[in-house]
This record gives sequence, C-alpha cells and structure tokens, in this order.
Amino acid sequence: MRIGLIGTGNVARALAAGWQAAGHDVELGSRSPKERGGAEELTGFTVVGLAEAAARGEVLVNATPGTASMGVLNEIGAGALAGKVLVDIGVGFTEGMELSHPNYSLSEEIQAAFPETPVVKTLATVDSVVMKDPGSLEEMGTIFLSGDDAAAKRTVRQLLGDLGWPDASQLDLGGIGTARGQEHFALLFMGVAEAIGSYGFGIKVVRPRTRTV
Repeated sequence: MRIGLIGTGNVARALAAGWQAAGHDVELGSRSPKERGGAEELTGFTVVGLAEAAARGEVLVNATPGTASMGVLNEIGAGALAGKVLVDIGVGFTEGMELSHPNYSLSEEIQAAFPETPVVKTLATVDSVVMKDPGSLEEMGTIFLSGDDAAAKRTVRQLLGDLGWPDASQLDLGGIGTARGQEHFALLFMGVAEAIGSYGFGIKVVRPRTRTV
C-alpha cells in the first residue's frame, strides 16, 4: 500500500519505519522537503512535498501537531484529499497545555471540512514508540478507532495489524464523534506519564467477568 505521512516528526518517522518494515511504500510529506530531507533523523526515509505525498498516497496520515493540522490540510486542498483515507493522529495543545479542541475533536473538524475524505482517528492514546511497537509493553494494550466510514476503518485496521496490533486489541468506538474521547485522554496520558516517569505505556480495556448462573 502507498502511504503518505503528513509531517516529519517523531510520530511520522516511527510509523514510517513500522510500515516500511511491513512492506508498504511510504513517503513523508514536508513543506520544505529539500531543507528537511538531508536531516540525519530522516535518513532512510523518502521526503517529498505535501502535495506530492497527498497525490501518491492511497492512505494519508495526519502526523502534524493538532494546532497546525487544519492549516496544513487546507494547504494541500480538498481536491487532493478527496477519496483518500485519512488517518488522524493529531492532538492539539495550547501554549498553556490545555486542549485546543475542548468541546469537540480535531478529527471532527477535519471530517466536517473535508466531507469527501473519510477520516479515521486512531493511535492518539499512545506515544510514538508504542504506536509502532506494541510488543514493547509488558502486555498488549488496547488501541481505538473512531470514524464514520466502515471501509476506511477496515483499511486502517489492516495497517494497525501490520504495526503489531492484533485484531483483538483494536476497539472500534463508533462514529467520528467518539474521537473526542481519544483526544481528551491526552490529559490523563500526561498525568500517568508524570506519575510513572515514562511515556512508554498503554491502556487496556478489561471487560467484566462472564457471570455463571
């Protein structure tokens, strides 16, 4: 599969490495590919312009900071995004470390702005290391999906599986409105990270015991 990642930061690089290892054709999209392409941390990755990454990718991934995402996607344009599955990972924080989308989610904003582009929210509840290597945890956690398009979700489930997330660990929360729960978890994520001294953790949905009569 051809995957265009919008962004060149830690998240984009981690996912690019994971999907490249699984055999996918991956490109990182940057506003300034010539300047960023020679950076040491981008060695081994193909870095192209935003428009080129969007044009080539069958699946696009928003790996930009949540406060910058709409500007970047608007720069690419609705026409270039139409018909592409867009995996949204972004979570926005203000300078005061408050959520930039307190009453809704970035994913909802993206879906409303680009109705011809099915958006799926996922991977927003773990850090970049765990995203591509869930086996780094003591036990398998739960990863979540939110989105309105069933076919897009099936595609994303496959890509999550290629990163090492088994189907049993993927929990479909429902429509794109449920993405706000994933994004708002960021507040608890920061608290847990501070408490344990690490961002490298996951969460797991533990179901109730089956009662016997």
